[in-house]
Amino acid sequence: MSGDCAKNRQRPRVGPRLAIGLSILAVLGLVFPAAAKSQREPVAQSSVNSSSAQIQAGDSTNAQRSDSSSLGTIRGKVVDQSGAAISGARVVPSRDEQAQELRTETDDDGLFLFANLPPGLLQLTFTSEGLTGQTIYETLSAGQSSTVPDVVLIVATQVTEVRVGVTPAEEAQDEVEAEEKQRIFGLIPNFFVTYDPHPVPLTPKLKFRLAWKSSVYPFTLLAIGAVAGAEQAGNQWRGYGQGAQGYAKRYGASYGDVFGGTFIGGAILPSLLRQDPRYFYQGSGSKKSRMLHALASSVICKGDNGKLEPNYSNIGGAFAAGGLANLYAPPGSRSGARVVVSTALIRIGETAVASVFQEFVSRRVTPSVRNHAQAQP
Repeated sequence: MSGDCAKNRQRPRVGPRLAIGLSILAVLGLVFPAAAKSQREPVAQSSVNSSSAQIQAGDSTNAQRSDSSSLGTIRGKVVDQSGAAISGARVVPSRDEQAQELRTETDDDGLFLFANLPPGLLQLTFTSEGLTGQTIYETLSAGQSSTVPDVVLIVATQVTEVRVGVTPAEEAQDEVEAEEKQRIFGLIPNFFVTYDPHPVPLTPKLKFRLAWKSSVYPFTLLAIGAVAGAEQAGNQWRGYGQGAQGYAKRYGASYGDVFGGTFIGGAILPSLLRQDPRYFYQGSGSKKSRMLHALASSVICKGDNGKLEPNYSNIGGAFAAGGLANLYAPPGSRSGARVVVSTALIRIGETAVASVFQEFVSRRVTPSVRNHAQAQP
């Protein structure tokens, strides 16, 4: 019994410990699986999220690769007529008639390249200084790499008239020689008119030549004689008297006015001011424009540089003629500035009327105009 009692006393010591241990294990068994499960679930969710992100990234990359694969490339070469490469030629692509920001220039070998171009119809424009531009059209397919045929730019067409061996001075002399043959009805001098559509400026020597030729031409001398006779018949400038002496004074005064006005307004001032004393026949356009051109010629002229400017030569010549008229007038008929101004204005008006006659009449009755200088009426 003592042994049994001893055994019985030992069991209670082991039993409670074992029961406590099993209880702890049971508790741990209930707690740990839940904790393990709760720990495993986030890992699984994270794995799913990671996989989803990888799929989305893969889709984006595939889309980019798909877009990139639809873009095309165009390249080519620009040459001249001889086949030599043209460097620095400008190449501009456009689509739907709208210019794009994209543009380039050919390299030293004449080559150009456009990459990453969307598919469709493309217009390529080629330009280079001194050469005629070229435009081509190219249809680019998705992902296509296209090489266009060589683009040939040719030299721009230029029309140049060249007179071999003839200087401007010699050409001007030819013009004056032709103008000296111009006579209305074959009789009246018509020297200070040019019918050449592109006349060259006159040298001072040629301006004096025309003035001299006009002043000493027989018809001019006869016309002045007729004017002097009419003045004597009307007893104008009574201080000159009558008879041969009176006629000679009237003739000398009239010729002095014409000679002085012609040389001052047609040679001296034009040479100093570099203005052309001739009338430039228009011959085309409306009647109104031709009339305005003719009337304006008395106060507007063409300079030797080809530009229009105030006709100081004609205006100065008119006032010079007025001054001479006052100087040659008989002492009792001189009235100073009034005669000068009135004579100048009359002469300017006569120039305007003469220009209208030149524009609308004289060309038709001047048979000696050389054909190649003739303007169309």
